[in-house]
Amino acid sequence: MTPLREAIVLPVMFLTVVLIAAIRPGADVSVSPPSLGSLVAGVAIFALLIRSGALAPERLMNAGRSSLANLNGASVLVVTFAASAQLVMALVPESGVPALVTWIVLASLLAQAFAISPDRRRLLRGLLVTFGAAFVLKFIILAALSSPTESRATRALQILFDGLTLGIVTQRPAHPIEGYLTFAAVVLYLVAVALLPPAPWEMIRLSPTSPPTAIAPGDSLAE
Repeated sequence: MTPLREAIVLPVMFLTVVLIAAIRPGADVSVSPPSLGSLVAGVAIFALLIRSGALAPERLMNAGRSSLANLNGASVLVVTFAASAQLVMALVPESGVPALVTWIVLASLLAQAFAISPDRRRLLRGLLVTFGAAFVLKFIILAALSSPTESRATRALQILFDGLTLGIVTQRPAHPIEGYLTFAAVVLYLVAVALLPPAPWEMIRLSPTSPPTAIAPGDSLAE
């Protein structure tokens, strides 16, 4: 990894994710910090990045680097975790049944990822699907149910969902810009994760039932 990417590109990208994922536009612009739940989810995602080989902390911090280089590597690790937690906070609905369901599904997917130990490519695809599904739920489905409308069909659907869930499905109507900011944060985060220094080994599977094995590039299974 080049010094430019480590010192400037990655920190700027992850800090941008933290900023735009925290902004809540509207009449009074506010900043929403990560919740305790999103911090825990951020720790889990950060651990999965390391376990899958998508992030190699030893390439950012080791005894062979200077103090300044290690400090810069530590900053990359910190902003990676902060962006993971803040992005989860931006994608999870704020309250009610949707928030509960999203947290349950997210926890289940993270637990499954730890169980199957995905490699770098599978983890990136999994994050894309997970974040994409959460985005669609919050900013398309719930936004349609929560926004005021003159359509009789939509109003009837809102009344139906409110009756079935005791009125705890609808959310605060999000500002139109908020969805675009969150979408940009998701894309920027995934690109930044793909640019992280990967581990020098590659995870392979010998059979569908065998545990994952990590081998260094150039090694053979016969060895």
